[in-house]
Amino acid sequence: MTTTSERVAGSRARQASQRVSQSVFDGSRLRVVLLVDVYDGAQQQFLEAYEQLCNQVASVPGHVSDQLCQSIENPSQWLITSEWESAPPFLAWVNSEEHVAMVEPLHSCVRDTRSLRFHVVRETGGPATGADRAERRLQSSPRIGDGVIRHALTFTVKPGSEEIVAKILADYASPEPQVDDTTRLCRTSLFMHGNRVVRAIEVRGDLLSALRHVSRQPEVRAVEEAINPHLEQDRDLNDPESARVFFTRAALPAVHHVTAERMDAQAERYALYYPTRADGGMKLAELLARQDEAAADDPRSPVLRSTIFQRDDCVVRLIDVRGGLEAADPGQALGLSDPGQVAELTTLEDNAAGASASKDGRLARFLERARMDLVTDRRSPDA
Repeated sequence: MTTTSERVAGSRARQASQRVSQSVFDGSRLRVVLLVDVYDGAQQQFLEAYEQLCNQVASVPGHVSDQLCQSIENPSQWLITSEWESAPPFLAWVNSEEHVAMVEPLHSCVRDTRSLRFHVVRETGGPATGADRAERRLQSSPRIGDGVIRHALTFTVKPGSEEIVAKILADYASPEPQVDDTTRLCRTSLFMHGNRVVRAIEVRGDLLSALRHVSRQPEVRAVEEAINPHLEQDRDLNDPESARVFFTRAALPAVHHVTAERMDAQAERYALYYPTRADGGMKLAELLARQDEAAADDPRSPVLRSTIFQRDDCVVRLIDVRGGLEAADPGQALGLSDPGQVAELTTLEDNAAGASASKDGRLARFLERARMDLVTDRRSPDA
């Protein structure tokens, strides 16, 4: 019997689809670059914190090596680079509570940081061919992006406060979309599933600049303060450390995006939440990515665009659907056409429904249970 994990692993060797503009599932090595600005006089403290971090990260699965470099022009500027076997093990580590605790000593001596992540596409030392290519795990071809950066935040609110929070999040003036000469907010889609909130944003330009721009807007700041009493995780936005920890834990990175050639301006946007079984988040996200990649080549598929967000055991799939979700085939809309896969990887299974129900009936129930409630979906002019 072939398990889901075996089916996913065996799919990595496939040629990259030109319709996939972003994916962490290419199998190639990952280079992570961290730009660090250290407070004056805190260099020794920073070095000691880095040494401690190095000793801990050396034992993390998938970690290959790292380097620490200091600027020859400005001694307060440092560069940390690390190499990983592939993106998934790095994301599993960087999004973990272990990582949050591990990097805490750095923040008292660091003024600012910026993290950049890159797949290794080519490298010096001769062309990679045959077994050497497999060993070096270089990408066969670069991704062709669409100029849009996708990111999401997720957090939970206290049970019983869902309606209040939904109203707060829906009733606010949109922030100014133009961030600077090169960065613009394109779209913000906000959904809820029970007491879980997911806010997905699309940006042209620089994501960090956009996030900082939004956080400074008075209307956004007022909304964030209004929902503070209802959050399950306490935060103080006036305390930089409290805000940093909250938004670090709330980050829900996009791990895959695919767009079909056929587009429809009237397509409707939905979000699906897949509560996964323990340690199954990355496996499910990769399976959904492969299914969406195949569906992009199927003219019968109602899903015209799909972005998969994943952190730990939280997987969210944002889809644009032609004709609406109610009219769509449940398996195609869910991204999983086999009820067995759903039961194996998620907790969407409804024991009361009974295994004797028809395949389509079970998938329709899974889809309904995964569907998130739309709170607001805003597009900026000329986005």
